[in-house]
Amino acid sequence: MSNEVEQKKNIKTINDLPGISQTVINKLIEAGYSSLETLAVASPQDLSVAAGIPLSTAQKIIKEARDALDIRFKTALEVKKERMNVKKISTGSQALDGLLAGGIETRTMTEFFGEFGSGKTQLCHQLSVNVQLPPEKGGLSGKAVYIDTEGTFRWERIENMAKALGLDIDNVMNNIYYIRAINTDHQIAIVDDLQELVSKDPSIKLIVVDSVTSHFRAEYPGRENLAVRQQKLNKHLHQLTRLAEVYDIAVIITNQVMARPDMFYGDPTVAVGGHTLYHVPGIRIQLKKSRGNRRIARVVDAPHLPEGEVVFALTEEGIRDAEE
Repeated sequence: MSNEVEQKKNIKTINDLPGISQTVINKLIEAGYSSLETLAVASPQDLSVAAGIPLSTAQKIIKEARDALDIRFKTALEVKKERMNVKKISTGSQALDGLLAGGIETRTMTEFFGEFGSGKTQLCHQLSVNVQLPPEKGGLSGKAVYIDTEGTFRWERIENMAKALGLDIDNVMNNIYYIRAINTDHQIAIVDDLQELVSKDPSIKLIVVDSVTSHFRAEYPGRENLAVRQQKLNKHLHQLTRLAEVYDIAVIITNQVMARPDMFYGDPTVAVGGHTLYHVPGIRIQLKKSRGNRRIARVVDAPHLPEGEVVFALTEEGIRDAEE
């Protein structure tokens, strides 16, 4: 093994970066860049301004951090091997897991969109519990972060779901970091701060934003605000995607639907957020109400999944397969 490769392997924290003075390291930490991951995904301009360092120094630091994390050109075979190591979280329904080729993926953003009562929030609650299960039971032995923008989080549902799985209720509650986002700026700031939280606590394996668009929709109404809204939303979604990719975390966002009066054929409801939300999430699933406690999940967009739909059920115990 060459000295250079050996050197890269020895870089575990920002303190190990070669040729960077302690003064600069302290500036980086004070500016919120406390890990290799936060440096690797930073832009040189932002880093330079935030830490008060020359642009050339910022570029050098980012390059060193990316090299240490092995962020580089890779062959298709290397990408395939990495994809084979993507982890999955069970939804609680075998049918829904089958639709998703095994469950909710890490390193990917999954969007669930649908009308009120279609099961979006119930899925978020269930996955926040299931991520804590051991891998052999469909979990990742991890913790969840739950960002609630509409006040729909219910600890009672978490309790019921944990009880149904025979888990220690207090333990399950303790492993979910909850925060209520009060507006778009607060929502974006929470995700900024998450970089530090997930770098300090590698057991975090799931981030939930329920729902991602409600504040944006309320604060930027009308066509005249559309460009600003989409720009801000786009940046926010890319922040979440970077967290998923860099820290090997599953990210779930929920979204509302709105009616399209100009639609004469097909489904007249579309997800809020326009083209921005069509392109950023890796997997998009539409949820619809059916009879009783049944819900329909349909793959709308996923590069590696075939189109299809399944029926699952919302029960007192959580997400389950629908009874025949």
